Amino acid sequence: MIELTLYTRNDCELCREMEEVIAAELPKFDAQLRRIEIDGDADLEARFGIEVPVLFVNDRKAFKYRCTPAELRIRLAREARS
Repeated sequence: MIELTLYTRNDCELCREMEEVIAAELPKFDAQLRRIEIDGDADLEARFGIEVPVLFVNDRKAFKYRCTPAELRIRLAREARS
């Protein structure tokens, strides 16, 4: 199973865009998404600041700000082969 972790903020347009890309591609893979909103968490706010969304794939940083459906498919396919 591929594990995706998306760090996001409330009222973040880029975050919503990335969530839409993930939602469209996720069903094509044996993968699950964990969404973590950093607002109100001092440690996460210090770690990411305004640099969200950030997507980790299997605990490795994969994308920041944006990813296209094709880029995400390539990354998830690579993880599926590992």
